[in-house]
Amino acid sequence: MCMTRQSYKNDCIILSTLEDLVPKDHLVRKLDSCIDFTFIEDLVKDLYSEIGAPSIPPVVLFKLIFINIIFKINSMRKTCDECEVNIAYRWYLGLSIYDAIPNYSTWSKNYVRRYKDSDVFNQIFDNILNQAIKYNFIDMETVFGDSTHQKANANKNKHKDVEVEIVKKVYEDKMLEEINEDRINHGKKPFEELNKKEIMFDEETGEVIENTNTKHIKQSLTDPESGCFHKGEKEKCFAYSHHIFTDKNGFVISKTTEPGNIHDSVSFFKAYAVLNNKFKDKIKNICLDAAYTTPPICREIIKNDHTPLMPYTRPKTGKELFKKYEYAYDEYYDCYICPNNEILEYSTTDRNGYKQYKSNKEKCKNVL
Repeated sequence: MCMTRQSYKNDCIILSTLEDLVPKDHLVRKLDSCIDFTFIEDLVKDLYSEIGAPSIPPVVLFKLIFINIIFKINSMRKTCDECEVNIAYRWYLGLSIYDAIPNYSTWSKNYVRRYKDSDVFNQIFDNILNQAIKYNFIDMETVFGDSTHQKANANKNKHKDVEVEIVKKVYEDKMLEEINEDRINHGKKPFEELNKKEIMFDEETGEVIENTNTKHIKQSLTDPESGCFHKGEKEKCFAYSHHIFTDKNGFVISKTTEPGNIHDSVSFFKAYAVLNNKFKDKIKNICLDAAYTTPPICREIIKNDHTPLMPYTRPKTGKELFKKYEYAYDEYYDCYICPNNEILEYSTTDRNGYKQYKSNKEKCKNVL
């Protein structure tokens, strides 16, 4: 017997509520039960006029962003289209089957006219984070920091050469002051302040044509705020660098964004300052990867009464030489003692803040 063609009944009437149609284990129900969004209306009320036609509820506009990101739609235009036909999304937004979903252009205009230059997004982030802290979801004892690069929506071939001033790193003056203090205490001449200069060469003759406190960078014509990023085998592109701190459970507790051409060891200081401004007294340890193992970063962490946790680096000395861990440091006499019981006396402190200790060549030259 031949199988009959299935007849679709698309004209049936459903007598049910959105509450009944959304599955009990759907993710939107979990989001709705975990995060209280009612605070948003108080945050943005000063951005709305008290006269004129009623506006779209601000909670709806921000919940659209959550749907966009959590369900990986990655397009606000498509998110609005999906909400038209998705019952679960409508339930989460608090809109009935007869209510109109905000148009993409409506959401875009609200962002540009109301929220773009405000601090409302950071305030929402902090409020939700505080809700998580209140219910003990976050453990601040050890925080983990790293940065990730996000490719900018900019053509890497469309750029211009821009001359910019070489700006001092935030820690350079203080580091130089401490280094010079240490050198003076050891009877050494202090370093003079460095004027950062870039040497310009004539491409044909190779002669120096300019010595200036500026440098030349590539600036995107499409997105001037991004930076030209190139690392290892990764594709050269314009990008942004997001510096993030998380707890051991994976909760993001702090984030800063810089142009992609700024090194992690430089952007760390701004990110760490933002973190300390919120949670300094709650943190014990700062866990970072090897890229952050520099004297200025270690100094900054220790100065803030935190313990830096960084990867162990194997000694790079030759096979026939003593390893660094085999030397003993005498704090009282400020010297090192090698495995042959010979003394390495203080020699100098370099511009990077490293103390150098040297042995007597005559005593050590015949030692195997």
